[in-house]
Amino acid sequence: MADWVTISSLATAGGTLVLAGATFASVRSANRAARVAEQSMLVGLRPLLVPSRLTDAPQKIGFVDRWFVAPGGGGIAEPTDEAVYLAFGVRNAGAGIAVLHGWYVYLDAGTAAAADRAPLEEFHMLTRDIYIPPSDVGFWQGALRDPAAPEFAAARAAIEARERLIIDVLYGDHEGGQRVVTRFSMTSRDDDGWMVSAARHWNIDRADPR
Repeated sequence: MADWVTISSLATAGGTLVLAGATFASVRSANRAARVAEQSMLVGLRPLLVPSRLTDAPQKIGFVDRWFVAPGGGGIAEPTDEAVYLAFGVRNAGAGIAVLHGWYVYLDAGTAAAADRAPLEEFHMLTRDIYIPPSDVGFWQGALRDPAAPEFAAARAAIEARERLIIDVLYGDHEGGQRVVTRFSMTSRDDDGWMVSAARHWNIDRADPR
C-alpha cells in the first residue's frame, strides 16, 4: 500500500528544490544584468586624456600671475627665478567629463620612461578644478613655486637645456571615481616650442587593461 504521506513529502521537497533552483538562476541572471548595466554606466562616465591635435585651437592658460597660450599639440615650459610654469593642451578621448586632480614631474626624464607611476601621495594637487568635456579640448597646468625644492632646480635646468620633460597627470570622472594617471612627454621643438605626446595610462580604481 502506497505511503501517501511520504509521497506527498517527497513531492513537496522536489517542488521546493525546483523552485529554489529557478530562484537561484533568476537572481544570478538579475545580478549579471545589474553588473552589465553598471559597467555600461561607468563607461559612459569614463574619461581618457590624450594630447591635443596640431589642428586644435590654441589654449589660453592663466596662472595667478601669468598668462600663456599653448598651441594645438603643444605646451609651454617657462622658468623664472620665482616659478616654473608648465602647461599643455589635452583632448578628452573618453565618453565622460574629465576632472583633473594633480600631477607629478620627474627629475630624471631618462629613467622616467621605464618607471612605474609615482605614488599618489607624492602628486601636486591642483588648487582649482579643471574640467575637460568629452570629445573636446582643454588644458593641464602646473607650477613649481619653491626655488629651494630639488624638483624646482631640476625642472628649470631641464627646460633651459631643452631636455625632455615627463609629467604624470591624475584625473577622474565627475563623480569622483575611475581615476587615471596618464604619462605625458614634452619634447623640445626647433621653434622653441614643446611637442606633447602620451606614453602610458594607469587605472587607479580598477584593473589595468594590460
